[in-house]
Amino acid sequence: MNLVGRGREKQVLEDCLSSGRPEFAVLYGRRRVGKTYLIRQFFAERFSFYATGVTGINNREKLKVFHRQLQEQGDESKDIPEDWFEAFHRLKALLCRESVYREPTSQKRVVFLDELPWMDSGKSDFLPALDFFWNSWGSMQPDLLLIVCGSATSWIISKILQNTGGLYNRITRKIHLQPFSLGECEEFMKANQQEMSRRQIIESYMIFGGIPYYLNFLSPRLSLAQNVEELCIKRTGQLHDEFQMLFSSLFLHYEKHMAVLDALSKSGKGLTRADLEKTKAIGGGAQLTKVLLELEQCDFIRKYSAFGKKEQGMIYQLMDPFTLFCFQFMKENPISSWTAYITSPAYSAWSGFAFERVCLHHVEQIKDALGIRGIESQDYSWRSATQKDGAQIDLLIDRKDDVINLCEVKFTMEPFEIDLACERNLIHKRDQFRQETNSPKSLYITLISASGMKKNMHSGCVQNLISGDDLFRR
Repeated sequence: MNLVGRGREKQVLEDCLSSGRPEFAVLYGRRRVGKTYLIRQFFAERFSFYATGVTGINNREKLKVFHRQLQEQGDESKDIPEDWFEAFHRLKALLCRESVYREPTSQKRVVFLDELPWMDSGKSDFLPALDFFWNSWGSMQPDLLLIVCGSATSWIISKILQNTGGLYNRITRKIHLQPFSLGECEEFMKANQQEMSRRQIIESYMIFGGIPYYLNFLSPRLSLAQNVEELCIKRTGQLHDEFQMLFSSLFLHYEKHMAVLDALSKSGKGLTRADLEKTKAIGGGAQLTKVLLELEQCDFIRKYSAFGKKEQGMIYQLMDPFTLFCFQFMKENPISSWTAYITSPAYSAWSGFAFERVCLHHVEQIKDALGIRGIESQDYSWRSATQKDGAQIDLLIDRKDDVINLCEVKFTMEPFEIDLACERNLIHKRDQFRQETNSPKSLYITLISASGMKKNMHSGCVQNLISGDDLFRR
């Protein structure tokens, strides 16, 4: 399959090739998001040197794996390197050969070290050796492009991007690879001959979250509901055990990570740190700080502030759709049939909640549809402090042009119809927000509806309508 989407990332790689200077590029993002696929497809599987790390083995075995990869690509050394300094010395010698492969258009030597965190081990000299390789030689080679990649995002950030030693300020390009947007999912479906309407693509995003690896399992012979049944719900499904495997591969001791995700999965709007600390399996202190940071860096959760509150009011929210789906339907309350579930009343409640996550992943598309992409703005949530007749707004966009969009999110099969009760509720939220925040800005009620809105005598309370189609903007 051809490389779908990834326009910004491909441009960064093109810039690396045409820069005329040494480039040290770091590619990172959650597991299964398509990092390795992007690089291998962009360079058509051809590199001056390619190696990948292996997890679950000791340092000597890691060196043995690297040694074999050196041999496969031209190194004639017989013995396993004694340490990583020797391993990188052999790599340098390999790259200095006249016969080394060069990228045809730029003549650059492209080195791709995949799953870099798995090459390192607790007490090895891997990082100092990589530091020495780049600073003593690589950084002086204008025709060298070194690309490192890894799914253990927290390791990449702390050990490479935030390195305070020899690699400090040495990275020339950073690519944080995100899941597909809805627009990219649509392009992917077409390339994969998967016939889906835009509403169905939104539903698939509510489950798989735009992760290419998961979408690639969808069979064009089956409906979306049948695919979910076959892949996730059935014990023999390709993704039935993916949830457990995902976290065990990312974190060495993942029990607290799972405990945090479990707590957040039960609170759709999110929890403060103080709320999380009340759970015995989570605890507090420096360990919780580390766990929260790692989950945030790996794109499973987000940390955001409620409107009008500072750091002490920060809220943690589970954002990964597939993780949410697994907790609800495969871990906490396993269901036996997805095709039966989607016809039950419970599906309506779940789909509304899941669609909110889709919208939070597409705030930039929402701003574009509102015509405010160029206007400085901040995104918040808001919850009334009043117990009686309180109100809650899951997404509000606070704009520098003296407007705040108060967003109401709805997922329905047919165009959403505002009745008298809904109209009163929307106006109540707006008035309650005005009363409690004393904001002098104009407050625009903004409806985000997957299937649009049916106009009637009550729909005039809505100033802006964002449809499902608007979320597919590129």
